[in-house]
Amino acid sequence: MASKNKLGLFSLTMIVIGLVIGTGIFRTSRDAAEAAATPAVFFVAWLAGGLVAICGALTYAEIGSRYPVTGGYYKIFSYAYHPSLAFGINAIILISNAASLSGVALIGSEYITPLLFKGGNAEQLKPFVAMGAIILFYGVNLAGLRMSSQTQNVLMIIKIGMLLVIVASLFMPQIHRAAPVVIDESKTYVAAMLLSFGVALKATSFTYGGYQQTINFGEEVENPQKNIPRGIFTGIIVIITLYLLVSYAYVKVIGFNELKTTSGIASVVAEKMFGSAGKYASSILLFLAVLAYVNVLLLSNPRVMYAMSTDGILPKVFQKKDERRDVLTISLTVFAAICVAVLFFADKFEKILSFTIFLDSIGMATSAATIFILRRRTKHLDGTGIYSMRLYPLLPLLFIIAYVFVGTMIAVKEPGLALTGTAVLAGFISLYFIVKNFDKRKG
Repeated sequence: MASKNKLGLFSLTMIVIGLVIGTGIFRTSRDAAEAAATPAVFFVAWLAGGLVAICGALTYAEIGSRYPVTGGYYKIFSYAYHPSLAFGINAIILISNAASLSGVALIGSEYITPLLFKGGNAEQLKPFVAMGAIILFYGVNLAGLRMSSQTQNVLMIIKIGMLLVIVASLFMPQIHRAAPVVIDESKTYVAAMLLSFGVALKATSFTYGGYQQTINFGEEVENPQKNIPRGIFTGIIVIITLYLLVSYAYVKVIGFNELKTTSGIASVVAEKMFGSAGKYASSILLFLAVLAYVNVLLLSNPRVMYAMSTDGILPKVFQKKDERRDVLTISLTVFAAICVAVLFFADKFEKILSFTIFLDSIGMATSAATIFILRRRTKHLDGTGIYSMRLYPLLPLLFIIAYVFVGTMIAVKEPGLALTGTAVLAGFISLYFIVKNFDKRKG
């Protein structure tokens, strides 16, 4: 790639920020606070999540630099492990993405449902509002409308604008009405604090997700040895700072104990700043931001299914395309159906969050571990200008340990979800061998 077409430091930093900042921060501070035994555990979980993100992003940057192929996770798993594990992990990543989409749709429903429906039925209607958002944008994508870049721009403008509004509340002392913090002494023992931290880290890990996509930019960065670590470090430091400020604003304005049980936390802050008009406006804007995110995932994930199909891992029917509209009809329909099915399986955001992060824990730990195999197999690339992280193997080890810890905490607290996630992975790996044996007999 010509040097003039490569990504500079500023561009890479903006990509990192754009990949990470999602709509989770408008909900997961509540979940982290609910899990945290004390405010200290709450804020340490946000810091730890950011440090884990730095370790992970640098690890994935080197993986992408050492093995720059189209196909992302699937190709790297096939190269480092076995195609069956590549299929299994990529399949659960698709399930995890579907669960993430469903979870974010539920975040949006928490903001818009109270405006649409009054009374005690609003809570029960949230999953159906989320399903409606998914079905709406399934229809938009099925019709062939190409608006990914436009909706992504709208999404970023709304997200950044809302985050800055929330941070601005820190400079309005007249609205700081938070009650004194009340700590449950029964949760301050070492074991309880460790579990509390692990569950809080689950929520912050979800909010910091996205940096793993740096795997795609290894050879596309100008002066990668310097710019990759600088861009990732700068981007995630900006994100950590922003997330800490927003979370501190929630605690300051709403209160730590109240934050644990408050729905629509961003709109509550907006209401305290601007009155009821601010609450209504922020609720609508946040729901629009969620719709844009739903659209982006519905655009991207069917293409992953298409790529797996062209590689012979998924049936050829996933390659079916409406040529006139340029729509992957079967892949899009199956992915949208999975998203809706997740909402039937887990109609609460907390359940979806646990399921998503447990699957991510498997995918993150095993994908990051490929760096140890790649280092051995690509020694000939050392000193050729590719990116090689400092503090190896400490950074990938810390990252893997963090995700094993989070996955273990989920398994301890919610064994049913962990068992389901493990069974799903085992099922997909088994399906790989069944399909391959069928193809052999057919051939």
